Amino acid sequence: MSRPVRYPAVTLALPPAYYGSVGRYALIWGAGHASTAWDTLFDKRQKSAHRCVIADKQGTATLTASIAKPHGITRATWADVSLSDHGAWWRVHRSTLETAYGRTPFFEFYIDRLAPFLTDGVTDRYPTLRALDDAIDATLRAILGLTPAPTAPLPGASPFATPPSGGTQAPASTVAASEAAALPVPPPALAAAENAAAAIPYWQVRAHTLGHIAGLSVLDLIFNLGPEAPLWLDRVAASPIMHNFFNTLQSPHTHG
Repeated sequence: MSRPVRYPAVTLALPPAYYGSVGRYALIWGAGHASTAWDTLFDKRQKSAHRCVIADKQGTATLTASIAKPHGITRATWADVSLSDHGAWWRVHRSTLETAYGRTPFFEFYIDRLAPFLTDGVTDRYPTLRALDDAIDATLRAILGLTPAPTAPLPGASPFATPPSGGTQAPASTVAASEAAALPVPPPALAAAENAAAAIPYWQVRAHTLGHIAGLSVLDLIFNLGPEAPLWLDRVAASPIMHNFFNTLQSPHTHG
């Protein structure tokens, strides 16, 4: 579907996330722009930066990417966090996803697009958590038809930012301006987005036995709904809860 940008004047700076939640991507769907605030201070309590929750046969399961906590860095940020190969976690994640979603309608259609994050060599391809999370986010946005995250141009780069494959180029000045105007959304504020998402259940393969499970990674939405996932995101973005959320942000902040 053609994406209606419901709140084009809003640019969000979201906390880092590993296979972010359905509520997070409903926020991204509604906003004019949304990026990840990698300059936020490292906090080991913020598990969603390298952990996500999916549905499985028992209810839910947690997938955690192993990280190496930054040492010797004063006021380390999430951008300073490296990935660890401890426990070959990517193999566990691939196996768990196959068991949990192998019978969903769109698992086979999308799983190969996630292969770079679920196969050997992942910590060589993405040595930092930022590299991994940003690559996953770019892939999920492409699947969902979302605007690529703004990226600040490197010194000496072209006046146009280079988009991911299939993306649309934007002038670097526009990208930089949107990042500068980004409104931080701390983890507690994401509760409003999760509440909006939970209020509009979507079809899940085990709902007849487990009931609808809210607050999951957007992978659950993609594997269950496939190309209809954007329709659900738009319904959530248009909901009264989201309307109130965005209206509290929109008025004093605009971007070009």
